[in-house]
Amino acid sequence: MPENSVSADLQTESDKMVEWTDFERNTIQDIFSRIEYDVVGPAALARCLVVYPWTQRYFGGFGNLYNAAAIKGNPMVSKHGTTILNGLERAVKNMDDITNTYAELSVLHSEKLHVDPDNFKLLADCLTIVVAAQLGNEFTGEVQAAFQKFLAVVVSALGRQYR
Repeated sequence: MPENSVSADLQTESDKMVEWTDFERNTIQDIFSRIEYDVVGPAALARCLVVYPWTQRYFGGFGNLYNAAAIKGNPMVSKHGTTILNGLERAVKNMDDITNTYAELSVLHSEKLHVDPDNFKLLADCLTIVVAAQLGNEFTGEVQAAFQKFLAVVVSALGRQYR
């Protein structure tokens, strides 16, 4: 058996380097340069907490999360939503090494916070909806594909510690 095929067999899917086209890379950078983190982040997290109420269990210290209005008006939800967007900016700046960029966050979310990794996907879906609403007609199918590819890589990196 050739040496290359042995090493390829030992390499897991998540270890393979993601390849980004120029369009994907430019699209992701453009989206993050145009969105307002302190608007989009809070809106995405609030949407996640409203649409998927079981995700609220990770935010018990945030106070009143009893209904949509309380969630949307909660300053701690807003602050954490902005933190999430700032965290995503780290991935934008390190698109060729997102897994290692998020290694510590993956450990934190799995071992200390015990967050169900499926919640990362739910939040990514909510973020896609909020970004699509903000960009309107500019959020074409091609733009969405690039954005969702980026978020899928981030979700995979955050879930790495769970494997």
